[in-house]
Amino acid sequence: MAGKKQFDMDMALDAAMIQFWRAGYADTSVDDLSRATGLNRSSIYSSLGDKNTLFLRCLDRYTARYGDRYDAALSCAASEPLAAVRAFFDVTLQRIADPELPDGCLVAQSAMAIPVLSPAVATHTRQALGFQRLRLRAALKAGRMTDQDADAFAVHAAAVNQSLAVMSRAGSSPAQLRAVVDVTVGALSQALREPVGSESP
Repeated sequence: MAGKKQFDMDMALDAAMIQFWRAGYADTSVDDLSRATGLNRSSIYSSLGDKNTLFLRCLDRYTARYGDRYDAALSCAASEPLAAVRAFFDVTLQRIADPELPDGCLVAQSAMAIPVLSPAVATHTRQALGFQRLRLRAALKAGRMTDQDADAFAVHAAAVNQSLAVMSRAGSSPAQLRAVVDVTVGALSQALREPVGSESP
């Protein structure tokens, strides 16, 4: 009908995602989601699902959006592994610096809440963390790291990436976050020249 406001699924999901991101799963109520999306409770349930279902949709939306950016950043890993890993961290630092977005990371925040999440949401969160480690491992392998070294640095880089989000929520400055990245990239630079665990003569 002309003049009738149309329901925009993408806008509603983005609004719900920001609400979960800002307050966390446990501290977000259906009433909070109603205020964020502009939909009443019955419309949320009929169009977006219950709180668990909606959170899973938002988590998938978040991981797909930033996963694509991480994949693009790592695309040059075969020829420039250091530049690729730095670009990977830049995706996180740029997101943290965006004043339109909440501090931190929806995945990292959800991971810290795993003990109080439903089994389905907890499993989904672990999978999201795993995807990040796997994409880093694949990039480091493309950069000619051994399987063992790629595994070790993928775990390390994924952990550092999540810590950046936590540090940003705690008030760390952009310079401090960049310094953490510099140390990690420096260690990776050494590893690319010298196998992890090798001893100096």
